[in-house]
Amino acid sequence: MMLTNITRRPMRVIMLAAAIASLSACSDNDNPAPTPQPAPAPAPAPAVEYSFAVTVTNLTANQPLSPVAVLATSSDYKAWQTGSMASTALETLAESGSSAGYEAMEAINQLVNGTGVIMPGMSETVMINVPEADVDSLSVLTMLVNTNDAFTGLNSYSVKALMVDDSVRMTANAYDAGTEANSEFKGTIPGPADGGEGFNAERDDVDFVYIHPGVITADDGLADSVLNSSHRFDNPVVSISISRTE
Repeated sequence: MMLTNITRRPMRVIMLAAAIASLSACSDNDNPAPTPQPAPAPAPAPAVEYSFAVTVTNLTANQPLSPVAVLATSSDYKAWQTGSMASTALETLAESGSSAGYEAMEAINQLVNGTGVIMPGMSETVMINVPEADVDSLSVLTMLVNTNDAFTGLNSYSVKALMVDDSVRMTANAYDAGTEANSEFKGTIPGPADGGEGFNAERDDVDFVYIHPGVITADDGLADSVLNSSHRFDNPVVSISISRTE
């Protein structure tokens, strides 16, 4: 009897150990190790913009300037070329002072307009912010409004090399769009000297851009002219400065 009892105890111990091991195994299966989560994607870097201050000063005696248009473009874009036909956008600006024709042009990365007319001796600064990927060249356009189709500005000036706080200054001549005859007749000039029409789709001049020869006024013997000697101008007609601010 004693031998039998002694034999049974080890068997019970073995069975109890096996049961505990089985329970441990079940516990491990019911609570698997957590799946590693991927690291969150890094936040995209903020877009970088270059900021430029473009200041235009009117150097004429009595030629108000239409609201300035500042265009951000690629280096191969030219707002005008002397000896070549003016685009419709340039024709519109040179005859009416409106830059609306540039708004939908694919070649224009950015267009910012000044707030109003720049009177003789006055200046305006226009701020333009350009995404880093689009920084290349700036053009500036404005009309001498007491003329038929005179304009001035800056044609595709590269600003890629300008560092923050760098600035450049230059002067610009007056150009004739070659799209409207310089008749100076009443009703043909949009400025305060006449208050006539602006853009006219008919082209009745040489149809190419050239340096403007100046106006011939009533004081000079052009009897039908609405202009007088105060509206004459010599080149240069504007001063333009560009400063990179950011």
